[in-house]
Amino acid sequence: MNQRIAITGLGIISAIGNNQSDTLRSLLESQSGIGEMQFLDSIHHEFPVGEVKLSDAELKKLCQIDDESIIGRTTLLGILAVREALKEAQIEQVEKHKIGLISGTTVGGMEKSEQFYLDFLQNDLHNEYINIHDCGACTEGIVEHTGNFCFCTTISTACSSAANALIMGANMLKAGYLDIVVVGGAECLSKFHLNGFNTLMILDKTPCKPFDQNRSGITLGEGAGYLVLETEEHAAKRNVKPICFVSGYGNACDAYHQTASSPDGKGALLAMQKALKMSGLKPQEIDYINAHGTGTQNNDLSEGIAVQQLFTPVPPISSTKSLTGHTTSAAGGVEIILSILAMKNQFLPQNLNYQDKIEELNFEPIKSNMLNHPIQHFLKNSFGFGGNNSSIIISNNI
Repeated sequence: MNQRIAITGLGIISAIGNNQSDTLRSLLESQSGIGEMQFLDSIHHEFPVGEVKLSDAELKKLCQIDDESIIGRTTLLGILAVREALKEAQIEQVEKHKIGLISGTTVGGMEKSEQFYLDFLQNDLHNEYINIHDCGACTEGIVEHTGNFCFCTTISTACSSAANALIMGANMLKAGYLDIVVVGGAECLSKFHLNGFNTLMILDKTPCKPFDQNRSGITLGEGAGYLVLETEEHAAKRNVKPICFVSGYGNACDAYHQTASSPDGKGALLAMQKALKMSGLKPQEIDYINAHGTGTQNNDLSEGIAVQQLFTPVPPISSTKSLTGHTTSAAGGVEIILSILAMKNQFLPQNLNYQDKIEELNFEPIKSNMLNHPIQHFLKNSFGFGGNNSSIIISNNI
């Protein structure tokens, strides 16, 4: 089946908004959602984070879930984003369609189970939280509260999880296994997250500064971003107009290091080249790059080297992690949606906190929102631990 893959619905929640409209407003105003942690129970308040501005109780209320229910924050974020995406795609009853859910996450329900770790060792008072610990339990929880999907699975490739969920979903549509697929990812903050990245010594004590010469690490965030995919033909049968299209994608694993990107950017370059080849586009036809851009010394230099090898000149580029924080496994879904909102509203989002150019690179990121700037094609990079690199190209509905 050689058909265009249409995107017909979007759903997002992050530190800069609980839905599309709030998120767009924050994007246009370059309003960061990064600040002191409010909901994560940690002693490490020296690290700013990009938290969703709702407690678990408030999230449950929005989801119309009983406050006593045993459910994790990752699942709650996912439910809200999936529901918004399904509504925009005009899918009222999941059961009436041959539809799947592919969700990316890594921490899963760990933010709940880690609260009761000592209880698990000493007694059986909170064993029900063990059942929501793993990644798959979050996907099943989303399904339980959004509809009876005929297929669901979980992708866990660290920070490229949501992007790889999209790639898998698009492949399943092309193979005819599904008529519609909801793809993306959800991830909440946890002690495991915070302490793990702190141990790696790559957390910034100020809001992250992607692509800045004086960058000093990641700012962690949380959120969920999901997209509804279907073939252009299937969307036409449902009388649903596509928002935009998935033009190309590529994945490459350079396996250079367990947590670091290769210094020559080889895996990132190969992923972008694969995406361009599938799309049939030339490098000069890419109007915007939403970079992985974590703010670490290693990632930004490695990604920048790969980008400037492929693009001459480098198109406008920014990292929206400077607004939302790094939503880790959800990042691909969240940041593709941020870029689609920019494309629909014809502007290029700012790379916040940038001051000084990285000496080894020949380009600078977007210093302030560029309004009245049409985007026909954009490229999104998402890179995970172990060198799992994914690149996706999205094209406007023209």
